[in-house]
Amino acid sequence: MLRDGDGGDGPEVLLTRRSMELRIHRGEVSFPGGRLEPGESAVDAALREAWEEVGLDPAVVTVHGELDHLSTAVSRSYIVPVVASVDDRPALQPQSGEVDRILWVSLGELARADTFREELWGTPPMDRPIFFFELDDETIWGATARMVHQLLRLAHGLDGPEPLAW
Repeated sequence: MLRDGDGGDGPEVLLTRRSMELRIHRGEVSFPGGRLEPGESAVDAALREAWEEVGLDPAVVTVHGELDHLSTAVSRSYIVPVVASVDDRPALQPQSGEVDRILWVSLGELARADTFREELWGTPPMDRPIFFFELDDETIWGATARMVHQLLRLAHGLDGPEPLAW
């Protein structure tokens, strides 16, 4: 989820810190999301999960498309990232038990060299890059960092014919 930023650092992306009460990925920074319910599309699920987790009204959301699909090693999840935006600053409320904190982080902050780092995990030749975005008091990593990384590349025209326009 993207919105226009206030501070001149570009659009902002909606992230959450997952509740410490959750069984999997507790306390991690992630996008709102979850599992498909029977008969749902990826877009339907993304809108429903954003409503359930942070109270984002689906009626104010414009869906733009999907990022590359990916899988996670720990939870063995298949993820279909949906890219969407809102025009103004919706009032959001974290769902107790699921979300501890709502964060709006600018693409400009995420793109700074001192925010991003990459590590190789595993044993050569099977090692793989793991991305990290170090914010003031949060770390974005894993599948969420891979999605943020692709979004930044698209925003800067590195994964397509031209930069994304929001």
